[in-house]
Amino acid sequence: MTLRVDVLTLFPEALNDYATTSVLGRAAERGVWELRVHDVRDAGVGVHRSVDDTPYGGGAGMVLAPEPLAATLESVTDRRGPVLALTPSGRPFTQAKAAELAALDGFTLVCGRYEGFDQRFLDECVDDEVSLGDFVLAGGELAALCVIEAVVRLRPGALGNDASSVEESFGEGLLEYPQFTKPAIWRGREVPDVLRSGDHARIQRWRRAQALARTITRRPDLLDATAVGEPDVKVLMEFGLLNEPLPNG
Repeated sequence: MTLRVDVLTLFPEALNDYATTSVLGRAAERGVWELRVHDVRDAGVGVHRSVDDTPYGGGAGMVLAPEPLAATLESVTDRRGPVLALTPSGRPFTQAKAAELAALDGFTLVCGRYEGFDQRFLDECVDDEVSLGDFVLAGGELAALCVIEAVVRLRPGALGNDASSVEESFGEGLLEYPQFTKPAIWRGREVPDVLRSGDHARIQRWRRAQALARTITRRPDLLDATAVGEPDVKVLMEFGLLNEPLPNG
């Protein structure tokens, strides 16, 4: 079944334009997924179609009002799956979450703006909140596109080679190993000999060792959820990459 993604936003063009390019555009043409964007301002109040107001209790900025959001969401009677709001205070969006959403037949994203959502809308209409990280954007549109691309590329048929989504960062709980292409020497820097050796078993061990070493250095927190055993210690030693004990012992 085609993955159906609905998005509620104040800036439909921001999503529609990007969704027709590159991986997302080709996947849509193949019927892997479809995007339906809904302009919250269509349900705005008054002549100016207002969708926000000043916060109770005072403070800077404006807050998205609950009624236009709820009315827009409820008008999408054929939407599928959970409703997710994109907020800085949401649960971290991870590759595991992307895989979870990719297994569904659809989901809905609600893009924030200004100082965020009226909490009553989140409590009444949203199943969960997700965040891309510990930083704040002007709105949820960029975050929505990140979520969509991370999910769509995991769907069968989205990529030219479905194995591509497995052999990349976070696919096995590790960062991806370094990649190289021609020429063999560039500005005095050579492609590692092992990658030109033709010894595919050794290449696989080298890639595993590099992925482990890169993860240990850059994202040791990932090793807490990744089984690293004696074979990994041996492969790190084989390529001279084990300079200190592994973070998880």
